[in-house]
Amino acid sequence: MDTDRIVADLHAHTTVSDGTMTADELVDAAGDADLDWVAITDHDRVHPAVGAPVVERDGVRVVRGIELRVDAGSERLDLLGYAVERTDALDAEIERLQTDREERGAAILDAVEDRLGVDLGVEPRPGLGRPHIARAIDESPAPYDYAGAFDELIGNDGPCYVAREVTGLERGVDLLRDACALVGLAHPFRYDDVDAALDVARELDAVERFYPYGRAVDDARVERVAAESDLLLTGGTDAHERTLAEAGLTAEAFAPVRERLPEPVSDPDTV
Repeated sequence: MDTDRIVADLHAHTTVSDGTMTADELVDAAGDADLDWVAITDHDRVHPAVGAPVVERDGVRVVRGIELRVDAGSERLDLLGYAVERTDALDAEIERLQTDREERGAAILDAVEDRLGVDLGVEPRPGLGRPHIARAIDESPAPYDYAGAFDELIGNDGPCYVAREVTGLERGVDLLRDACALVGLAHPFRYDDVDAALDVARELDAVERFYPYGRAVDDARVERVAAESDLLLTGGTDAHERTLAEAGLTAEAFAPVRERLPEPVSDPDTV
């Protein structure tokens, strides 16, 4: 038995938000990566084609999740909710957020097209995010690649940036607690104030420990906080492209998370 094999990638995005894979393609990619479990955690959305909190498709268990951005006051954080049971309150907040995303996307598109004098050919829609716009800029005649689009145009300090109206921290936590089997903090070392982010994680069920930051991070610090606050350790690739299992959980690491997830429903026609 390969004890180092990643069996669960619990952070991935589809075309429902800013990923490049459909749900079907993501399941295929999970199978190709020899994963047993994958979580679809689209930004501010619950994937409509996943028909239960956990669905089994082609030998892969698909967890219906969400990545919800919340305003913690000094900084915006990302919460991960797993095994979502739809609630009226969460659905209403998602609808509000998607309307805001669509309006904000239109404003960013207008600003970029006016500034560059190009037509990006992108229509505002629910789920539209800055990565979609950055890809369109990269593919346009404008002199910016994907990274340059963020650095020079649509990043948080860029001339074409437009802020979103996100959910407040307490409300976001309450909404996810009512709907999800467990709630955790995503990628703690991506925030400006790591200590404050980890303090938020202490009040949740889990914190993301396994994540492809691309730079050295203090994993022992996360593990210490998790041990002190009795948190589960989660992880995943945060896939927006087509590669999975860059990070995730081995069978041993996944076992305590698995205990909190409901049994999969066999539903091959809905993913």
